[in-house]
Amino acid sequence: MNIVVCVKQVVDTEAVIALDGAGEVELMGQTMVIDPYSEFAVERAVQLKEELGGTVTLLTLGSQDCLAAVRHGLAMGADAAVLIEDEQWTARDAAQAAALLAEAASTMGADLVMGGWKSGDTAAAQVMGRMAAIMRLPLANMATGLSVEGGTIVAECEVDDGVETARLPLPAVVAAQQGLAEPRYPSVRDVMQARRRGAEVRPVADFAAASKPTTVTVVSRELKPGRCGGRIVAGEAPVAVAETVRLLAEEAKVL
Repeated sequence: MNIVVCVKQVVDTEAVIALDGAGEVELMGQTMVIDPYSEFAVERAVQLKEELGGTVTLLTLGSQDCLAAVRHGLAMGADAAVLIEDEQWTARDAAQAAALLAEAASTMGADLVMGGWKSGDTAAAQVMGRMAAIMRLPLANMATGLSVEGGTIVAECEVDDGVETARLPLPAVVAAQQGLAEPRYPSVRDVMQARRRGAEVRPVADFAAASKPTTVTVVSRELKPGRCGGRIVAGEAPVAVAETVRLLAEEAKVL
């Protein structure tokens, strides 16, 4: 089975985020890691390779600085990697990113295309769905379970009020949710070997989708305000309830 896994490099999700003067996330001094949802997809892809045979190829859109995420995936057990090199990748919207990744994946003979259902930075949750639409492949979204039975996959997908089990013909697209697989910790040996392995670099200019216009432009960003301290409303129950309702309506403005 030939599995292509889309991965993304993001700022460590545990890091404290700051914005620069232009409203962009300040990357100086930040630790960059593989996106957690991408990591779930890589782990399950490697498990499927170990169970069924085949290859796992990582696919990412970014600059040379994004190879840290690729090396992590290689250390986990992926066989190869492809980088769509684009110095302006952070300025591309989800539609552009999906078009580029879909164009690349379409040339790789994939039986299964995987990736995170959303990313840990923008959380737009659009790329994998758009890829499936562009490639005209069925999509298992927010997958928390995945198995292969002959020429089909069986995916357990998280929905609002439970879990939906879907059976899809291959080739297909699977967008990983937390719970799909527990990512392994690569050994020191695997990490060192991954550092010596590079990625096949494909210039973004080689892709027809590179000329796709931007449909969404980020106007500004603001950090989420810190939480305020709580307030205790004292008094007898009827008085306290009335005061709580007033505060919710007049100050919190949630009523």
